[in-house]
Amino acid sequence: MVDGIKALEKRLTKTIPEAIRKAASDAMEKGAQEVVDMMKRRVPRDTGELANTIGWTWGDAPKGSMVIGEVQNRKYNTMRILIFAGSEKTRVGSRNQFQLARLLEFGTQEMGPKPFFFGSWRANKKRVRSRVTRAIREAIKRENGA
Repeated sequence: MVDGIKALEKRLTKTIPEAIRKAASDAMEKGAQEVVDMMKRRVPRDTGELANTIGWTWGDAPKGSMVIGEVQNRKYNTMRILIFAGSEKTRVGSRNQFQLARLLEFGTQEMGPKPFFFGSWRANKKRVRSRVTRAIREAIKRENGA
C-alpha cells in the first residue's frame, strides 16, 4: 500500500509507468521476433540472402532495407519496433524501390507475387497486440499488489 501523498505521487509517476514500459517492451520484442521468424520461414529462397536480412529493431531500420511492418503503440508513440527486410546487397538496381523484398512481395509484370511479409504480419498482428495489452494489464495489477 501507499502511505502519504509523496509516496502515491512517486508510485503513479515513476514506479508504475516503468513497470508498464518494461512489460510492454518485452511483449513487443517477443511479438516482433515471432513475426520475423514466420517471415523467414515463408520467404522464397534462392541464395538465402534475403532471409538473412529480415529482422526487427528499436528505432530506424538499417540503410538500404525496406520497412513494411511496424509495431508501435499509437497512443504512446515513444515505443516503436520496425520490422524490415533487405539490405544494400539485396537491392536490384540502384533505386530503393527495386528492393528484392518488395519485388517478391508484390510481384512484377513478369513474375507473380510471392508474399511473405504482409501475410506474416497480418497473421500475428492480433496476437501481438493482445500480448502487449495483457502484459500492461498484468504489470499494473502486479504493481498494485493484486
